[in-house]
Amino acid sequence: MSTSSQNPLNPQAAKEVKPAPKRSLTPRRRAREYALQGVYQSLVMRRAGSIPNGASIAKQLAEDPAFRRCQLDLFQGIFDGVLARTDELEAIITPALDRPINELSPVEHAALLIGAYELAIDLSVPYKVAINEAVELAKTFGGTDGHKYVNGVLDLLAQKLRTAETQAGYTPPN
Repeated sequence: MSTSSQNPLNPQAAKEVKPAPKRSLTPRRRAREYALQGVYQSLVMRRAGSIPNGASIAKQLAEDPAFRRCQLDLFQGIFDGVLARTDELEAIITPALDRPINELSPVEHAALLIGAYELAIDLSVPYKVAINEAVELAKTFGGTDGHKYVNGVLDLLAQKLRTAETQAGYTPPN
């Protein structure tokens, strides 16, 4: 016996909508997503004139049940590293921008900080991975074309910060 969902010639079958596929999040991607959320929260607090408390933000993020499935050391490295070096990272990013940094959306700003951190500080991350991960964060959480902007800025930074790597087109193994 055939049901409408099994018969492609049945007009009812065409009306059925399949749910969007679930995103498969690796522990590393999940760690970067939580780091983005924490950096975002810190930026929003700074823009509102408050002093962000990184430990408090991290504690709040850790309350999410899915947090336990992230790679904790990667989350802490990125989150703590970006918060500790925000001014330094912004100084690295600013020359590559076409607008004042405070005019960036907080999502793009956070993705750029994370990408710049991995390009400038965590040299164990291949430059292509650093750019791709920041672009994916901007795609997932940002505005329509924000990821394109993040990609362009980080590509410029990679050429400056990872000259030998970008000129060789070389991506070192993880």
